[in-house]
This record gives sequence, structure tokens and C-alpha cells, in this order.
Amino acid sequence: MPLEHKFIDFTLDDITRVKEEKLADGWRAVQVLCTNCDDGIEILYSYTKGNVMENYIVHGVTKQDTVPSITDAFIGMFPFENEAHDLFGVNVEGIAIDFAGKFYDLAQPEPMTIISPEKKAARDKAAKVAAAKKAAAQEKVETAAPSVEQQRADFEAKIANLDPEKQAKMRAAFEAKLAKQAKEGE
Repeated sequence: MPLEHKFIDFTLDDITRVKEEKLADGWRAVQVLCTNCDDGIEILYSYTKGNVMENYIVHGVTKQDTVPSITDAFIGMFPFENEAHDLFGVNVEGIAIDFAGKFYDLAQPEPMTIISPEKKAARDKAAKVAAAKKAAAQEKVETAAPSVEQQRADFEAKIANLDPEKQAKMRAAFEAKLAKQAKEGE
């Protein structure tokens, strides 16, 4: 009978729940596999029972994320989790047999996260464009005209020391100016 494969997307929060369900139902953990992707690191957990293999995939894992270990239930997964840490920089928490970054004797940290110079240049350019857009949007917010309420408050502060007759004339002119601005804004 051929092996039936299933691929299921899940989240970091689902790892422990799925691990416990598989353990309770008599499944075996087969592998934990990392792949470097555009949105971060993809981690695939494979479990098998009978002729069924279920592959659970977490997308977009970053170095800032904490990934719970499954080695408390499936001790044989410790090499895979140490590899995820050493080669991809994944922050796996609670590995039963943790080599603390010494599972591989590496010339450089996290060698599998290296990207091509072209891809790095494209990412850097995209980051600069995004930062420029964000700065432009922030500047637009900061330099935007004050609200009508703020304009009124500023105006009243300016005319507070004038005599009432002068204040009335200036208020009329100010209100006419606001009305004209409102009409132009429509």
C-alpha cells in the first residue's frame, strides 16, 4: 500500500498541541526540516502512522520567534532541532539534548541563512524604499494643516487681548476664510 502524504499549514502556537495529539494517537515523529524562504524560515514537521505521513508547515519563522521543542515527546528529534538552531538560527526552546550551538563545527554562524548578493541587494533596496515611503508619510502627517478646531484655538489665542469690536471683525473674517477652505476642499 503506497504512503499517503498530507501537507497542513499551522502556526508556532500549534506545534505543542499537534505534538501532544500525535503522541497520544501513536504517531512517530520522522523529521523537522528547515527551508530558507523569502518570508523567513519554513519549518516542516513530519509525523507518520501506518501508511499515512502528515507534514505540518510553519511559514515565516524569524530569529526573534521562539519555537517550542518536541523532544520531550519525541527524543529522536534532537538532531533536527539542533540543526535548525545551528544552521538556520532558529530559536528552539527546550531541546532535550541541546548542544547549545555546538552540534556542528561551523566556520560561520547560521550558514544556511546566507542569501545571494543579488537577493540581498533586492531586499536592501526594498527596505530602503519602504523606509523612504514611511518617512514621507510621517512627514506628510507632521506637516499637514492643523485641524479646524486647532486653527480656531490658535486664532482665539491670538486675538484674546484685542478689544471686543476688533475681535468680532477678525472672527468674521476668519470664519469666511475657513468656509472658503472647506468649499475648496470638497
